[in-house]
Amino acid sequence: MDDLSFLWEKNDHLTTSQMVCRGAIIFFVALVLIRISGRRSFGMGTPLGNIIALLLGSILSRAATGVSPMMPIVVTCTVLVVLHRSMASVMVHNERISRLVEGSRILLYEKGAFIERNMVRALVCKDDIIQAVRQLLHTEVMDDVDTVHMERNGKISVVTKTAKSDTADR
Repeated sequence: MDDLSFLWEKNDHLTTSQMVCRGAIIFFVALVLIRISGRRSFGMGTPLGNIIALLLGSILSRAATGVSPMMPIVVTCTVLVVLHRSMASVMVHNERISRLVEGSRILLYEKGAFIERNMVRALVCKDDIIQAVRQLLHTEVMDDVDTVHMERNGKISVVTKTAKSDTADR
């Protein structure tokens, strides 16, 4: 381990200690990149967040295992994180781009009826919606449900009639 080139150069035959060193370095590089990327990247499960998570994991693993030299990997990942953050910033200020990149919520249930056309578009069935109602409201009865949406992050949200009337009173 006198020569530290194994940390930076491509090396298909790393020893355990060399891979551990590279893995530790990549851990801290990933931590910095995640902090730069922002909390939204990994907390909401949006398409943009999923893209950055998949790409960073895939590309950084190449550096940890020695398949690729480390510096080009770190630079590439830094560029991706800056692109991600820039795109997120544009989306905050431009609703059209936000909808284009991450989509819009899809109405699945309203006024006591399932909206089949939208369910097909969202790739969900009645059982998926009833499961969400069970999980969120602890019931299978749809009488108190006003609307059900597939949100931009893919989760199903349920609005009750009482919640809707509470906000109308304000």
